[in-house]
Amino acid sequence: MGEPDRSAEALVRSLYAEHGRSLLAYATRLTGDQAAAEDVVQETLLRAWKHAGDLVEGKGSVRGWLLTVARNIVTDRARARAVRPAEVGEVEDHPPVERDHSDSVVNSMVVLDALDQVTPEHREVLVELYYRGRTVTEAAQELGLPPGTVKSRSYYALRALRSVLGGAGAEVAR
Repeated sequence: MGEPDRSAEALVRSLYAEHGRSLLAYATRLTGDQAAAEDVVQETLLRAWKHAGDLVEGKGSVRGWLLTVARNIVTDRARARAVRPAEVGEVEDHPPVERDHSDSVVNSMVVLDALDQVTPEHREVLVELYYRGRTVTEAAQELGLPPGTVKSRSYYALRALRSVLGGAGAEVAR
């Protein structure tokens, strides 16, 4: 193994140590399946290894690059499943064991893209309350804000999010 391979390996190890948990959580939200999410994280880190030079020398957020790659992998896999022909001998009278989660993946992607378009203060309140499932009091403690501020920010954050989603013609009504 040469020196570039070792530095790329070290980069991937540091990326996994720093971003692995959030990347897995993001992939799990997108896929709705822990095993599939682990595959997505593995593929994302493999691509990071292949593009180690770009990541080290590149401009912009490494986390953003990783999340974008993960989202693209999930999208590519969903598209590949959609174009795959039905297998011969499939029994139609038995419902599938698992429901199709492609709608929830698309909705998650739409919401996550919309979250990128609201202010950081609004985003952090929404993430604490809705993605992490915290109460207003817990979110206030986590963010170091008074509960009243968390309530008002969540109100305005939801309005901003609705505005972004409404402008995109999104279908996130559930």
